[in-house]
Amino acid sequence: MALVMAQPVLADGTMPPAPYAYRQLDDPANEAKAKALMETLRCLQCQGQSIADSDAPIAGDMRHQVRERIQAGEDPEAIRAWLVERYGDYVSYAPQITLKTWPLYAAPLAFLALALLIARRRFVKRTGA
Repeated sequence: MALVMAQPVLADGTMPPAPYAYRQLDDPANEAKAKALMETLRCLQCQGQSIADSDAPIAGDMRHQVRERIQAGEDPEAIRAWLVERYGDYVSYAPQITLKTWPLYAAPLAFLALALLIARRRFVKRTGA
């Protein structure tokens, strides 16, 4: 039982980073495309940094994936869509409005309208008293 509970300790965290995690592409144009895309993707571990700025292992893996796919000729928006599909909308600093995310955009407007309605009813002088 003790061995089963100790297995997370034995997890291999010493794997070397992916080849393109810390190495730039040879073609400057492709590296520029990759860098521009990486700056718009959020590190899932750091949550406040882009994958271009983060030193977290998952950010290195994501940088490798971006560079490898850019080098293969894939469109940056297709790569973003793949990463969003894989990790969720949170990975992108510019999430798209979808059926699942529209309440996040509509709720503040609804609360503002409700607050204005309540303020109007409360502060407008009543006439005809």
